[in-house]
Amino acid sequence: MDLKSLLACVDHTLLGITATETEYKNLCEEALTHCVASVCVPPSRVKFCAELLKKTTSSLSEGSATGVALAEQQGLGQSPIEINEIAICTVVGFPNGYSCSEVKAYESKLAIKHGATEIDMVIDIGKAKEKDFDSILKDIQQVREATKGYILKVIIETAVLSYDEKVALCKVVSDSGADFIKTSTGFSSAGATSDDVALLRAESASHVKVKAAGGITSLEDAFHFVELGADRLGTSRIVKIVQGMDGIGY
Repeated sequence: MDLKSLLACVDHTLLGITATETEYKNLCEEALTHCVASVCVPPSRVKFCAELLKKTTSSLSEGSATGVALAEQQGLGQSPIEINEIAICTVVGFPNGYSCSEVKAYESKLAIKHGATEIDMVIDIGKAKEKDFDSILKDIQQVREATKGYILKVIIETAVLSYDEKVALCKVVSDSGADFIKTSTGFSSAGATSDDVALLRAESASHVKVKAAGGITSLEDAFHFVELGADRLGTSRIVKIVQGMDGIGY
């Protein structure tokens, strides 16, 4: 895998509580520059990012003076038609997961209305500790119903789970109709680990993809997680590292 292919797996993420509109604008510009899979932003910023990316992508595709100038400024390639459409990803029930299923479903519908095409939901971790996996399955299915036609990723927060709980949740997610199982919110005690990515890939059904998130501190980490079976990488650091900056953050 080359760097371009790696970047195409990245959900370029900004979920910090102090982030400003300027930072979200920069995130979107970086996403276009590096042709990542998506920008992952809080629900309150979905509409802003969706409209900004749509406007910018349209300008680039049409080859307008503004679009050409932006393409040259950002090094976006030799032709505007090469510009990839960037997905809008957001989070629901985030980061603790104990919102009611109805609330998660409503959050998802509203986010989609505002322009989101990918939803990353957090399960109720306490239910996993109680081994109430039926409730978790119903929770995911309710969000799945609200997100038909869109990508749904399920965050299980591996850092606080036992081995057996992780295995059980792989089956739950596999049975739920979700598209991805995701390691972490990035807001817990740890993010993705090699062991967890390998476990999620081994124990999830083949139709379920794996997203590694949080704690991806280097290009070596990123390539390694993909080799282990991750289809997406949730991180704010990789693009910064590619830009020659310190990889600090999610």
